[in-house]
Amino acid sequence: MAYAEEINKTIEALGGAFNEFKKTNDERLTTLEKGDALDGLVEGKLKSINDKLSELEKLKGQFEELETKANRPGSTFGGKQQNAEYEKAFDQFVRKGKTDQIDDLKTKTMQTGNDEDGGYAVPEQLDRQIIDFGRDQVVMRSVCASQTLSTPEFKKLRKEGRATSGWVGETDPRPQTDTPKLKTITPTWGEIYANPEATQTMLDDAFFNVQQFLVGEVGEEFSEQEEIAFTRGDGNDKPKGLFAYPRTLETDDKRAFGKLQYLDTATAKLEADDLLKLLYALKRKYRTGARWMMNSTSVGQVRLMKDNDGNYLWSPGLQAGEPSKLLGYSLTENEQVDDIAAKKAPISFGNFKRAYLILDRIGTRVLRDPYTNKPFVSFYTTKRVGNMLLDSNAVKVLQIKAG
Repeated sequence: MAYAEEINKTIEALGGAFNEFKKTNDERLTTLEKGDALDGLVEGKLKSINDKLSELEKLKGQFEELETKANRPGSTFGGKQQNAEYEKAFDQFVRKGKTDQIDDLKTKTMQTGNDEDGGYAVPEQLDRQIIDFGRDQVVMRSVCASQTLSTPEFKKLRKEGRATSGWVGETDPRPQTDTPKLKTITPTWGEIYANPEATQTMLDDAFFNVQQFLVGEVGEEFSEQEEIAFTRGDGNDKPKGLFAYPRTLETDDKRAFGKLQYLDTATAKLEADDLLKLLYALKRKYRTGARWMMNSTSVGQVRLMKDNDGNYLWSPGLQAGEPSKLLGYSLTENEQVDDIAAKKAPISFGNFKRAYLILDRIGTRVLRDPYTNKPFVSFYTTKRVGNMLLDSNAVKVLQIKAG
């Protein structure tokens, strides 16, 4: 347990901060019930503790992630599956611009319709490290289903309608039953790019790790763009975000596939009952593995909420590996989700793995450019990513009613 001590210290601090938060908020509520004016110092203190809770939650998650990686078998860089010969040739291409070794290996990967400017495929191990970096950094990757492909020709069949059934006596005739129709659904693809730069002096340094440089620089750029696309992308030359699909008030038995159901809050203000209503709008079969999603500002607001018995709806994870929860379900923060405002949809609840699939096409390509921005060497890097809506019944969205 390499990080056990840090995790336990963070959990202790988290528990203490939550107790202080409850005490301060209870004082605030008592003041409001009496009809007295709120002290600005109390409001400021409450916000400060709320921010501290968020920081401690994040820190606990980081330590737990490091602990998981440290205990993961084969966590060291490289591996038997890595093509050492190609890796060496790619290293020479990045450092010196030499392409003869890669050309000899016949592994050049071209852009469609532009054979001369296609760049070179990164080693498979590096390709997977870039994808893994995204899983660690992109919230939507951490909660949704994902699949890595070697071809863009990917489809799924979805049943429309249900097979009918019923009861009959032992000798009664068996009436003909309806069968569901099968419909093909295809992904929405896009090509993402990054253009990190390094000096030739850095590249000439034997201790400069080329692969770590590309994973870090490219992975960071890709992650920022992917979070936006998978959350609210419009589907034009990019994946279509889960919350970009049309929304309707229609229930599951009436709503067409491809539309998400939303529920309006009872008033223009978010209340605890609105969260309960959203939770139970999701069918029971989806609740196993379900979670909440909202941005950090919304998390700060729901932390203040209590049920009718005076219990806080939000609770911190005070055990190693245990997440913070809202109404008994895990909560994921996604800063690309709407703020709480009229006609916005700031909170969702559902089984995201059953709702949304993220697709990665193996074959990240790098084009080396030492000329455009001298003295820097640019590495124009591209990758194909896509998405597919699997089940539009698996996620429900809460919309704030207009005042």
